[in-house]
Amino acid sequence: MPVSTLYKLYLSPDRKYIRSLKNLLGFVPGNLRLYRMAFRHRSVAVELKNGTKNSNERLEFLGDAILGSVIAELLFKMYPYKDEGFLTEMRSKIVSRANLNQLAKRLGLDELIEYDSRILSHSNKQGSLLGDTFEAMIGAIYMDKDYNFTRDFLITRIIKPHVDIHTLELTETNFKSKLIEWCQRHGKDISFEIVPNTDGDNAKLFTVQVTVDGENCGMGRDYNKKNAEKLAAEKSCELLKI
Repeated sequence: MPVSTLYKLYLSPDRKYIRSLKNLLGFVPGNLRLYRMAFRHRSVAVELKNGTKNSNERLEFLGDAILGSVIAELLFKMYPYKDEGFLTEMRSKIVSRANLNQLAKRLGLDELIEYDSRILSHSNKQGSLLGDTFEAMIGAIYMDKDYNFTRDFLITRIIKPHVDIHTLELTETNFKSKLIEWCQRHGKDISFEIVPNTDGDNAKLFTVQVTVDGENCGMGRDYNKKNAEKLAAEKSCELLKI
């Protein structure tokens, strides 16, 4: 074991936190600052001089993209004769907020997350906080290591031991239909609207906002309009506890 690694594990002032990360991740982190940020919710973040906050939201954005790329490649190789629609649906099932929440809980991420309990209730923690943190952690690993390392980590330590892809294949998770049916049963108006992108004028990205009885309930972004609608519907189902 390299001397620098031994120092981190046994002599560093942060050794207790580093050991916790090693137990969680299976490796000793390089840039500890990235991982601290990955587990820091915006409710406890401070504003920096450039106007941004040192929360996990940027790492979450990056981790979401890396996770989607790894899953897409895995499914592409696993199902060589399936079309794009099937692959998209399967990817959505694997990276669904409900599935990521379960993975985060199983890994013990909830023990490391920094958040303001006065602002976030227990239901919030079980809603999007865990899944968001999971994605931020993937972003931190990517920035600390590289894409191939992160890909191997996801496949060997997350997907193979914790994700039953063949069972998910048989599971129905059409959040858009589920949301529409719920609104119809309760007499509520629902709309899916394309809204301007908040991160600059990127014509390739679709941003879809779901509105239920005039209230914004969920937003989804993807390079495919249908996928953006699915993501927005899933977040709306989480918010409405459907």
